[in-house]
Amino acid sequence: MKGSESKPRIGLFGRRNYGKSSLVNFLTGQTVSIVSAEAGTTTDPVKKTMEIGGIGPVVWVDTAGIDDDGYLGSLRVQKTLAILPEVDLALIVFTNNNFDLDEVRLVDACQSSGKPFLLIYTQSDRFAPDTHLLDFLSAKYGADHLFVVSIHDQRLRTQLCERIKSLLPESSYVRKSILDGIVEPGDTIVMVTPIDSSAPEGRMILPQVQVLRDILDLHAKALVVQPNELASLLDDLKHPPALVVTDSQVFATVDGIVPKTVSLTSFSILLARSKGLFVDYLKGTPSISQLDDGDKVLLLESCTHNVTCEDIGRVKLPALLRKFTGKKIVCDVLGGASPLPDNIADYSLVIQCGGCVITRQQLAARLMPALNAGIPVSNYGLALAYLNGIFNRATEIFNKH
Repeated sequence: MKGSESKPRIGLFGRRNYGKSSLVNFLTGQTVSIVSAEAGTTTDPVKKTMEIGGIGPVVWVDTAGIDDDGYLGSLRVQKTLAILPEVDLALIVFTNNNFDLDEVRLVDACQSSGKPFLLIYTQSDRFAPDTHLLDFLSAKYGADHLFVVSIHDQRLRTQLCERIKSLLPESSYVRKSILDGIVEPGDTIVMVTPIDSSAPEGRMILPQVQVLRDILDLHAKALVVQPNELASLLDDLKHPPALVVTDSQVFATVDGIVPKTVSLTSFSILLARSKGLFVDYLKGTPSISQLDDGDKVLLLESCTHNVTCEDIGRVKLPALLRKFTGKKIVCDVLGGASPLPDNIADYSLVIQCGGCVITRQQLAARLMPALNAGIPVSNYGLALAYLNGIFNRATEIFNKH
């Protein structure tokens, strides 16, 4: 099971008419991006999935030129630069022996954030590369970070893919189990999955499916129930389960049923741990107790969905925050993979959903502005555990391993 949230993303960046779209088509072996002699043909990021041997499927992201001009051009450049923090590897395209301020800025952005990059000299059949320039770039950035290509030489396709593979961080495509270090073969795991109006029709939500798959992969035993059947299930078991994983929205109910000797956590907390920034979440969640009248809380949802009266981000969390603190808290909700608002400093807390539909890199890029501004961040599951008074219990299992 490898959804789009677990595929590494490789972005192509560079000026207009430098061959980015042609390079995407060359790498994928398909006509993915429109190619034209007219500058600015690519206006929005174009994405295409392709398999790379030894890695699996990756998402290629073709972006607009970073030298686009005019009002609309500047908006396209902003969108292109916003993609950079979200990719796992940046391919910086240049040609005609032109490596100037635009390219240097892209490399600087990658180096300052620790993002791997590859400089690709394109159209080498049209513009013979200057050996002095190549030697300079090789000495400055490393020979492994430079590749010369002509899309008319198919032999270079395999070589370029191998170079990309060598630079792509292993953490972007080697998926760790959500239950890594927690569940052992033979363990019995109880999953509590309420079916209410916010549940998708005819299926389980993605984090529940991911946990179920990981239980099976670990050769443990999974038992799935709704909250109303939990007590009778536990009574029927000959031995207590090793772990109970619940939907965060019924934390309080499940906490009252599951014996204190049994470990308890939530799907959202497990997902947050596997996505990174977990230490930041643990540190930031208790700041809920410091919220005051008029403070603003930003709730981030990575996906878009139909809103119901039982919606967690728009209904339940805001209500619990106000009840817990006794304060008049202002809650804003931002759906989809949009970046944080420019006025992020106006918020006292940011609470991110589990992020099941985005990559680790996308999630980190989304929250980094808040972290850099010193704003505490939390996660839906951890926040709900804290608001229900079971934060310590819900995170205790992670201290054991």
